[in-house]
Amino acid sequence: MEKEKKRFEVSQRVIWGSSLALAILSSVPKFFDAHSKPRDIIINSSISFLFSLFIWYYNMYSLPKFTSRRTAKNFLNGKLLLSVMAGLGVMILLVVAHQELFQASQMDAPIMFELRGVLINLIVYMFLHLLFQNYQTQQMSVELERTVSVNLGAQYELLKQQVNPHFLFNSLNTLKSMVEIQDPHSADFILKLSDFYRFTLESRKMDLIPLKEELHILESYTYLLKARFEDGFVMTDEIGDAYHNSAIPPFTLQLLIENCIKHNVVSLDKPLHIRLYTDGDYLIVENRIQLKKGSVSTGVGLDNINQRFMHLIGKTIEIDKDDTFFKVKIPLIYDHPNN
Repeated sequence: MEKEKKRFEVSQRVIWGSSLALAILSSVPKFFDAHSKPRDIIINSSISFLFSLFIWYYNMYSLPKFTSRRTAKNFLNGKLLLSVMAGLGVMILLVVAHQELFQASQMDAPIMFELRGVLINLIVYMFLHLLFQNYQTQQMSVELERTVSVNLGAQYELLKQQVNPHFLFNSLNTLKSMVEIQDPHSADFILKLSDFYRFTLESRKMDLIPLKEELHILESYTYLLKARFEDGFVMTDEIGDAYHNSAIPPFTLQLLIENCIKHNVVSLDKPLHIRLYTDGDYLIVENRIQLKKGSVSTGVGLDNINQRFMHLIGKTIEIDKDDTFFKVKIPLIYDHPNN
């Protein structure tokens, strides 16, 4: 369920504190008037204070509703005019009420209170407007981050679904050929194929698995390849046991092996040699380059792996290529949660 958006609110401390500050500031001239008495200063300040509170709460319940469509196109609009008109009426009522209640003799002229009220109204309106603009910007940032996060998650799920697009088809063709010639290894081939796809189903929802488990999956995969290419495919595993507890995205090695086979000649006359080994915190998949005629690399497979590592740990794979060898360096992951 989507979380409810945080409501726009202004702290009570801000409202009451700013109202008190405006009341004091509006009464500053009285402090320098020799004819002003403390009682007159308090009366004038209380009028400004109460008026400021009214303006704050009036705009709090009108401005957010007016601008909830995102942001007001114009700062000067009908709501501001209505606020000023309502403020003038409230200021008149406050002045008359104080005169009648306290019988004050040294109060400012009504026009001065009205001008002071318009100024306070504009200050409060402007400050509230800026606060609401800031609130909307934060809400848009949160929404954007949530959208980006959901988008990245969806992209990553698509990346995981791209694993083994043609392998099942090729494996079934190999099995068909083995059955037709009554190959005695057909039963073992079926078991390895079953194991491989069981691993596929178990690991498809996981972001990371131990390298030891990935190598176990790769063992079934290479058995199926050997049944297809016989001695045309040779893989050497030189990864030490000390690295088996590190982690790797599922089927990373399988994708790299598949990529090698896709672009290189694999035959009994020209076997494809693939070597797995480690260098520091990197696992390296290396093959001798013997490109097929007309083979054009789209980079989709390597880009798939690269994006998975970027999504999970913010690191990229490294590619080292010369005229003889093609190497892909994969960063190994330690201290991982098994998601």
